[in-house]
Amino acid sequence: MKVKVISRSVDEFTRERSQDLQRVFHNFDPSLRPMEKAVEYKRALNAAKLDKIHAKPFMHAMDGHRDGISCMAKNPNYLKDIFSGSMDGDIRLWDLATRRTVCEFPGHQGAVRGLTVSTDGNVLVSCGTDCTVRLWNVPRPSLQDFNISSENSIEPSAVYVWKNAFWGVDHQYGGELFATAGAQLDIWNHNRSQPVQSLQWGTDSVISVRFNPGEPDLLATSASDRSITIYDLRMSSAAKKIIMMTKTNSIAWNPMEPMNLTAANEDGSCYSFDGRKLDEAKCVHKDHVSAVMDIDYSPTGREFITGSYDRSVRIFPYNGGHSREIYHTKRMQRVFCVKYSCDATYVISGSDDTNVRLWKSKASEQLGVLLPREQRKHEYDESVKNRYKHLPEVKRIVRHKHVPKPIFKAIGIIRAKNDSKRRKDARRKAHSAPGTVITVPLRKRRIIKEVE
Repeated sequence: MKVKVISRSVDEFTRERSQDLQRVFHNFDPSLRPMEKAVEYKRALNAAKLDKIHAKPFMHAMDGHRDGISCMAKNPNYLKDIFSGSMDGDIRLWDLATRRTVCEFPGHQGAVRGLTVSTDGNVLVSCGTDCTVRLWNVPRPSLQDFNISSENSIEPSAVYVWKNAFWGVDHQYGGELFATAGAQLDIWNHNRSQPVQSLQWGTDSVISVRFNPGEPDLLATSASDRSITIYDLRMSSAAKKIIMMTKTNSIAWNPMEPMNLTAANEDGSCYSFDGRKLDEAKCVHKDHVSAVMDIDYSPTGREFITGSYDRSVRIFPYNGGHSREIYHTKRMQRVFCVKYSCDATYVISGSDDTNVRLWKSKASEQLGVLLPREQRKHEYDESVKNRYKHLPEVKRIVRHKHVPKPIFKAIGIIRAKNDSKRRKDARRKAHSAPGTVITVPLRKRRIIKEVE
């Protein structure tokens, strides 16, 4: 009689130390694994549950300002630098690694409404309600700068006084120009005390301005007359303009698809547009229950973050209608500004309670150096979750989000209003002559008209 035995080398399968991993032999023959689908589904379910258990996005609240945070800017040359401006005129440079203030930029007599940094990271531009534009030389961060005293206060390199208050500022990509939003759109040069160009379409004040990351001469603005306008500096005039039903508070361009922009609107939704075709939104992002105050895209262009008047921060996929994450704390008040870090690992929010808060962009992500075995485990969990994300139980766990009680009640009220309006429209259409009642899609419903 012939007996088959498994023969293995003792040297290969014997552990040298008790801490070493026991080597396991795997047979990948699919016929030996009849329950492969069921096992993978269970692993996807467990991975989705563990993501919710380990979701701890909040990292730190950096305090130091004496009034609400009104604007922020990140330094493109330094990964861990973030600038914040408050309503009392104070500007601070924060070090995200140590979570402390590096230096202060005092000087504005009113609220700081706009901050931006040049592409080379050497010049900080600030503007505010005191009708001044101030240019600052950005200091090089060092470990000795953490003791806040009079020596850490920096004087502006230039102060330009103008005739109206400012509401926003943005710097040109790879150039020396920057634009300010106020009673009109003004284009400035670092070395000129007056605007080199002033653009205006209508009489209402401009609220926000953003330069296009792909085409330096294109910029988009939003105004208090509920308009979104695209200007071309080469033409010295506006190219396109649309009027919406509610005001747009902020605009952000997609850095990977520079033809697309997303507008943060007063009605609690964000609208993504193709800059070449503004008469219809590409996507409507709904979840906030109050006005969206600020928006910023991830450097990857796949997600963007929003801060709202409902005291929450949400992360949306660039092509999704609903948010992936919602961040909130008991003490966080109305969020006026948000920023993604330059490596897309963290998000920073500034709110009315004088704190700058640091969050993880992925709530359950494990920070620090990962072993190769841990990295492979995380990648496998993501792959099985993505494979079974359409199944009801996995979908329910992934989509579940805990929200504060005021937001939960407001969502119920909004849902009831929308259902009532939908039923009313359906009845009106059913009892009218065919073709007399036209249903306008949501992508066009909030746009009143387009002006060429």
